[in-house]
Amino acid sequence: MTFETLRHNLDDGILTVTLNRPDDLNAFTVTMADELERTFREVNDDDRVRAIIVTGEGRAFCAGMDLSVGGNVFGLDESRQPSLADMTDLNDPRLERGRDTGGRVTLAVHDCRKPVIAAINGPAVGIGATMTLAMDRRIMSEKARFGLVFGRIGIVPEAASTWFLERLVGPAFAMDLLLRADILTADSAVSIRLAEDVVPESNRLTVARETADAWTKDRSPVAVAFARQMVRCNGALAHPVDTTRLFTRFSKILTALNWERRERNEASWASNPIPVTFLSTRIEQCHRPTGTL
Repeated sequence: MTFETLRHNLDDGILTVTLNRPDDLNAFTVTMADELERTFREVNDDDRVRAIIVTGEGRAFCAGMDLSVGGNVFGLDESRQPSLADMTDLNDPRLERGRDTGGRVTLAVHDCRKPVIAAINGPAVGIGATMTLAMDRRIMSEKARFGLVFGRIGIVPEAASTWFLERLVGPAFAMDLLLRADILTADSAVSIRLAEDVVPESNRLTVARETADAWTKDRSPVAVAFARQMVRCNGALAHPVDTTRLFTRFSKILTALNWERRERNEASWASNPIPVTFLSTRIEQCHRPTGTL
């Protein structure tokens, strides 16, 4: 893969994705959105990757949208006014310049079959903050800051962030965070469960890698992918009984695979796992966050 705004490093199954515009505090651009979406889609079929860590180069994680670019900074065609009915199929190529740019990234993270960990090294503001809400864990350095500052600049939250935020911190904290529009310290973010860890900057990637290994090393990648999607899907279901249907579907697949392996005298899941590409034709589409274009 060749990228303009990112740097990839794959080491022992962990793909570290570094936002790589340090001179601009890793400000978000349409190109960065395209490259992040591509990354989170393509790793689904890459059996070398078992987990992803996202971090920033230099002193910032991501300072939000780059407002210095010409034209519509979100890459939108302002002559178009798509309705909700037009958004039924988000894969329609006619919507390419009519969708929420950050939402393309967070939906790709949400759909990803590999765990995604944010290792936040400095300020994460606007889309720099909301993109991490779709990830599975947020590890913040002592220098990190977290800002949902939309209310200060007269715009509404993007990137399906209201869907993810309420699930992380509850409706009361979500409302308070969005209306106050403050920039939080790492300790404040952890205190309301917006992030999970505060670590010294020198240990940020080490802790992220330890977490990725604890979740995925010597594990079945298929079981990891199923578990991740079940946690993300089941809370959106109307009744707990619906979760048993999803469990039955997944467990039957895994049981059948185990019997096939036993009959062939194959090794254990951990030492010889079914490739996660198996999921491309088996896993059911998870409920998607609503409210994003």
